[in-house]
Amino acid sequence: METTKITVKDADLRKGAEAGMDEFLQVFIDKYLELAGEELSAEMMSLFNGYQHTLLGYYYFRREVLEGGFVQLIQNGYGPYIFDNPFAKAMRLFGAKDFSKLVYEAKKIYDENREDLEKERDEEAFMAMYEQYEAFDDLEEQFMDMEEQVTAQVASYVDEHIEQFAAVES
Repeated sequence: METTKITVKDADLRKGAEAGMDEFLQVFIDKYLELAGEELSAEMMSLFNGYQHTLLGYYYFRREVLEGGFVQLIQNGYGPYIFDNPFAKAMRLFGAKDFSKLVYEAKKIYDENREDLEKERDEEAFMAMYEQYEAFDDLEEQFMDMEEQVTAQVASYVDEHIEQFAAVES
């Protein structure tokens, strides 16, 4: 199955890069979300290549973990997208080796508790999960400490392999 040809404007990339690595990556993410919508779906999976999925995975991972930790990431349905795909391996290939190890550690907890972690819950039961799954706390703290460096590594990789992420038009 062929992936969709994704194009970004050179001017948008330059503007994003000037604003910072987050904004540079967001140029690609915005284009991906425009095509796929915000929801993960089977149709969405076929739109992108592995590089694009890895960048999208990092976007979801970063957004969810910074906002509400691994519990939120999993409860919002992103567990399979992150942990059942070669996301951690791809992050290692992107140069984010310590981050890759962190994702593998989180995957162990996820795999051991998957059924319970993915159960639908009301707000009160959801909040109680943070105490129940304190095993994620150290990993979340580690991610907070390395997030800026990881984002820089991802941005650098994307910049060096830009043709894998989108065609650039003037």
